[in-house]
Parts: sequence; C-alpha cells; structure tokens
Amino acid sequence: MFAYYLDLALRSLKRNKALTALMVLAIALGIGASMTTLTVLHVLSGDPLPGRSGTLYYPQIDPRDNSGLFPGKEPPEQLTLTDGQNLLRAGRADHQALMTGGSVPIQPDSSSLDPFYVEARYTTADFFPMFGTPFLYGQGWAAADDEARVRDVVINSELNQRLFAGADSVGRTLRVANTAFRIVGVLDNWEPSPHFYDLNTGSYGYTEQVFLPLQTALGLHMDHNGSSDCWGNGAGGIGGTYPSEECVWLQFWVRLDSPAQVAAYREFLVRYSQQQKSLGRFVKAPNVRLRDVRQWLAYERVVPNDVRLQTGLAFGFLLVCLVNTVGLMLAKFLRRASELGIRRALGASKRALFTQLLVESGVVGLVGGAGGLLLALLGLWLVRHRPSDYAPLAHLDPTMLLVTFLLAVGASLLAGLLPAWRACQITPALQLKSN
Repeated sequence: MFAYYLDLALRSLKRNKALTALMVLAIALGIGASMTTLTVLHVLSGDPLPGRSGTLYYPQIDPRDNSGLFPGKEPPEQLTLTDGQNLLRAGRADHQALMTGGSVPIQPDSSSLDPFYVEARYTTADFFPMFGTPFLYGQGWAAADDEARVRDVVINSELNQRLFAGADSVGRTLRVANTAFRIVGVLDNWEPSPHFYDLNTGSYGYTEQVFLPLQTALGLHMDHNGSSDCWGNGAGGIGGTYPSEECVWLQFWVRLDSPAQVAAYREFLVRYSQQQKSLGRFVKAPNVRLRDVRQWLAYERVVPNDVRLQTGLAFGFLLVCLVNTVGLMLAKFLRRASELGIRRALGASKRALFTQLLVESGVVGLVGGAGGLLLALLGLWLVRHRPSDYAPLAHLDPTMLLVTFLLAVGASLLAGLLPAWRACQITPALQLKSN
C-alpha cells in the first residue's frame, strides 16, 4: 500500500511543480540553517574523551587570602606549585597528573631546518595512561623519572613527521631550548576537543607537540605561557620565571573510578584545606570542588555564547519555514478537494487519505532534506573560513547526517498534519455535486 501512496504522491508533486518547489525550498532553507548551527554546537559540546571523561576529575581548593572575596565564591581554577606537589605526592587517586603549558624552541639536527617554536606540555608521568593517549612508537616516561628530573621527551606525530619523516624516532636526541632530550615516545593522532585539561591555553584548535617532565622543565626554567592569578604580593617565583606561591597557575587532574572514591577524595581535599589552614598557609575555611570532565566544561562555559544564540535563531527560522510550508501544503491539498472527494465516494477512508497526504509530505521533506544537506555543507564550509579557533572543527559527521534527514522528514510530516487533516474533512457529496 505504501508503494501506491508513494506513486500518488509523486504524481501529485509533478502536477504543480512551482508549488512543490516552494515547499521543498522552504524546508531546505530551514534545515540548512538549523543543521549548520546545530552541527557546530554538536562539535563544540562533544565529549573530548568518550569512555573516560566520567572518571576524570579536576580538584579545586582555595589558598587565597580574604582580600576582595565574597562568601560562597568559587575557588581558583588552578593550583599553586606547593599545593599541586602536595596533592600529587599524597597519591590518593588511581592516576594523577600535575601540569602546565609552555612554548619551547626546537633546534633540529638537520641544517635544512631552521629553529622553530612549538607548544609544550610540562606534566607528570600519569598524564599518558590517565588520558589514554595513543602511542605510535614507544611510551611515556616512568613515574620515578619525574623526581629524578630525567631529560626524556614525548613528541607528537606531526613533529615526528617534520623532523624524522615519520620514522620511529624513539631513542634519538631532540634539542629543546638548548638542552638535549632523549625521545621515549611518539604520540599518534591525539587532539581532544575541547582542550579540556588546560582551557587557559586554548579551548579549540590547540595541541601540544612536545611533552616534558614537569620537574625537568621547572629546573631548566622553560617558558610558561599559561595564565596565572595572584593575590597579596604575588610576583616572580622560581628563578623569576614562574609565578610565586601567592599565585595559582598549574592544573591537576585525577582519575577516580567509583562514586566511593569520588566522595573519599572530596573529603581528602577538605581535610587538606583544614590542615593547611592550621599551618597558616590558608586563611579561608575549606572551599573545594571536584568536577568531572563534562561538569568542568559546563562550568567553564566552553561553548561560545554566540554559537548557542545562532542555533536558537536558526531553529526559529526553521519554525518560520515550517509555518510557510503548512500554508503551502494547505493550499495544495485543498485544491485537490475534488480528487479527494471522489476517492472518498469510491470507498477510501479518511485514514487512507490522511496517510496518502502524509506520505506526500514526507516526500517533500526527504527532497527538502537533500537540499538542506547541501546548504548545510555550504554553511559549514563558510564557518571553516571564519577567523575563530573552532572553525576547523566544523564538519558534518554521520550522526549529524542522519539527524539532518530525520529532522527534515519529521518537520515536513509535522507541517503536513494540519493540511492533511483539514483536507480529509471535506464532505464527498458536496464535491460530487459541484462536479
């Protein structure tokens, strides 16, 4: 029966090509605009580490003085060096990593390459197993190497391709900031988006090419390019290069695999804050937070407000397009009152006519979805040429491709409900008499 209704729908749409084209265009414009913005929102609000983000937590404590603070205010978003090292050495989590960002000069051995700067991550050994970074060659350094300040380095595949033509470079020497490091691992493609573990260096379109042991980087006074928040007399700390103890500037992540571990770690942060207050380092009552990856991204409002606004406006435009489609379908269906009346007189039920007209609406939606897909691809191409850090991420994935057609067909069926119902209410006798 569906094939019969589909044949009737195609015949009907061909009879009035201008009206059909207007309905398809209305659906296509609405779908194209809404799917462009929805795809961008989908990409920007995605899970950066599927399967892991629910067990990764970002601890926050409050070491600041009382100047200019209000009760109930959120604690700082980063840690001081002393607090970061204390939490790291306490070892209360399955995995934990203390880190910050930097920018370092690379001095290639090849005379054909000039020295250049790359983004770096100064971190501890658990960074790699905790975040599940894939390795193309080798592995990360061991936990014992952190305190030993070994001169090991992990590089990403992009830098490996640039320096070693993609070959296995494990064991080779890399000169970083005039210091020789031994390459122990090469990361495969790994660019979590958003850059959740350090949003201070960039939320999107940011990736490090070099990973160094934190203590080694601090000992060599390598450049720090992250943010810092200071209070009191906060100024230059280690060698004048890094912030002082009155500044927060490091990130700390832990892995907690169960709700019991989360509760225990939160209690540990409270006890730690109380202990530091008793020692005179903290002046405030314990003020701690422990958020997982998704909660942290929501708190930081990583998705730009203009993207959310554009998505809302685009769906408002889709609604306007649907209202116009309803009017066009109503006009089209009512013009076929004689045909529908004859079918009723020959025994067709209201349900059969209603189904026939909905199939016709679905065909309009399917064709409009194809047009909307083309417009969405054009819109995403334009987004990728915008001067924003998230622009290169604007691509339509299989999920959003399916959503495009489901939304198009669903919207057209919704738009066809009222016209189809109204057309089915026509009294057959009146139509036969007028003929």
